[in-house]
Amino acid sequence: MKKLLFTIIAGVALFATNLSNANAQSYKTALGLGLDFGNGSTLVGPSIKHFFNGNGAGQAEVLFGGNSVRLQAFYQYHGNITGASGLKWFVGGGPGINFFSAGGYDQTNFLLIPQAGLDFKIPGAPIQMGFDWRPTAWIGDNSEFEAGRFGFGFRFTF
Repeated sequence: MKKLLFTIIAGVALFATNLSNANAQSYKTALGLGLDFGNGSTLVGPSIKHFFNGNGAGQAEVLFGGNSVRLQAFYQYHGNITGASGLKWFVGGGPGINFFSAGGYDQTNFLLIPQAGLDFKIPGAPIQMGFDWRPTAWIGDNSEFEAGRFGFGFRFTF
């Protein structure tokens, strides 16, 4: 399943980089579905992204999966990719908190999550997609670092 999802995301990214120079409509806010996947559990839930200015955006997610509920928020700096209408690169990151509960065992961890990724607004359609690499540092009872974490967002723009 993870290989299939990665293949689909890679295909979308390649498709996006080969688009013609059609005029892309910018967006201010996008609301939809976010995924956090890679090493460990896959988490899914609502995601919102909002641009504060031409380059700065905030993204927040509430994700569920693997006996966990995760709240995370990011600040991202975006830049255009010349010749690829609607496609931007971004870097950023932010904090998160993960609540885990299974079999009478409860654990709460704080997360530090840097990001690097691509943001694509489909020209002429109210659809935005994002893909990023988000290595995650867990801080708490069982501190660890997961380099193999990724995010994918599929959102409706307005």
